[in-house]
Amino acid sequence: MVRDNNNILTLYRAVEEGFAGAALPAFVRQELDGFLDCGLLCRGFAHVVCDNQSCRQSRLVAFSCGGRGFCPSCLGRRMCQTTANLLDHVLPKAPLRQWVVTLPFELRRRVAYDGKVFSEVSRLFTDSVLAWYRRRLADEGAPNGRGGAVVVMQRASSDLRTNPHLHGVFLDGVFVMGPEGVPVFRALSRLSTTDVAEVLQTVRARLVRRLRRLGVLAAYRDATVVDDGGAGTEPVLAQLAAAAIAGQPPAGPEVRRGRLPIALRGKPGVTVSAPRCVEEQGFTLHANTCAGAEDERGREALLHYVLRPPIANDNVQDGPEGLVRILLKRPFSDGTTAIDMDPLSLLCRLVNLVPAPRRHTVTYSGVFSSASSWRSLVIPPPPRAPDAPTPVAPVADLKRPKAGQRSRYWSWAQLLARTFGLDLETCDRCGGRMRLVSLITEPDSIERYLTHIGEPTEPPPRAPARGPPYYQSRVLRRRPSAQQQDLFDSSPTC
Repeated sequence: MVRDNNNILTLYRAVEEGFAGAALPAFVRQELDGFLDCGLLCRGFAHVVCDNQSCRQSRLVAFSCGGRGFCPSCLGRRMCQTTANLLDHVLPKAPLRQWVVTLPFELRRRVAYDGKVFSEVSRLFTDSVLAWYRRRLADEGAPNGRGGAVVVMQRASSDLRTNPHLHGVFLDGVFVMGPEGVPVFRALSRLSTTDVAEVLQTVRARLVRRLRRLGVLAAYRDATVVDDGGAGTEPVLAQLAAAAIAGQPPAGPEVRRGRLPIALRGKPGVTVSAPRCVEEQGFTLHANTCAGAEDERGREALLHYVLRPPIANDNVQDGPEGLVRILLKRPFSDGTTAIDMDPLSLLCRLVNLVPAPRRHTVTYSGVFSSASSWRSLVIPPPPRAPDAPTPVAPVADLKRPKAGQRSRYWSWAQLLARTFGLDLETCDRCGGRMRLVSLITEPDSIERYLTHIGEPTEPPPRAPARGPPYYQSRVLRRRPSAQQQDLFDSSPTC
């Protein structure tokens, strides 16, 4: 992914001038600054050496930023580790199905930054799907069943526009108590597009009713009024989110507060867009992806998809005329395959991908919830304790799981070996094992070591903030026919 040391200080100045001195929240600036330092040896590193005395090849492994918003490397590691722990310690050998719900444009800004509203959306969506499974399996002869789900919040579309939506990995069936006091799984026989439409109507009706009670939505004549409460708590993020949702550069110094009269588009009535994919009044529900109980590769691929980073390294490239190109995972309906934009507009979209502190992005429901009395009965058994401790721990065993411990720390080398079949613990020169020697964290030690091997001891310099106008380029859609369509003019507004 393109590191932008030339526009980060300009972004900070543009935001402060555009919002009457209001700066980006500290957690957002920390995420941006940490990404620029991610993988730099001058910020600290681990030193590993081959165990073979005749080889002694040395490697330096830079520390990562540990970001939660958009860093492809750190979020890729989080994706692989969470997938491994879910498969080994949470999800039983049962079929899985992905349910994806997206919200109307008018609700996305509020859901992105209002923790209470997002929690209600996630809870009602999960409860509605689990309740549908209970009713359907009861009709098929499995009463009093209990389902389970792991729900992940994604914050962006493939073009990095703010689009908070939920990916739920549900058990495609329910557990019922067996005659011996052990839960037995009963799989769903069939899921039709009509069933998905029924769930969507339930989800939409419950969400609209609940959001009205919370004061987010209010019936007003023939329109629906959206209470934009997020603008009062985080005015900078709320305004940038509105721009990122619409696909426009930041709107400038105006910060809207109070109520915005917006009519949710469409009329009641479900529209089928694809098999098991339906839409109603801007709400969409997709449930066409599943993985069988014995399909290990399919289950892992499904979890990788729902936990994936918002952008991959290869999908952000240097474009023409100083623009940045975002390659889309799949073409838009109009044939667009890539989006070109100026770097500052890209940074404004990345800002909205950073979740607020202490905000869970992965939640567990049903039998997977920590409060469920069935959890210990349906999840895989804990791993056995190792027979004997390893005398000298290799790189992959810095933190070994304890006896009975459900989750564990996976080193990046272990995750690469498990996910991609890459063995980074083997010396590429002699085939020996690589061993951790030390962690270099002190600035004096870092500088002395890097100077000795001829590596840079300082991070790349950041260009000073330039003055207005800040946004000087247009955002362009790229199609295979080389045609370009101007979406909007990012003329300077702040």
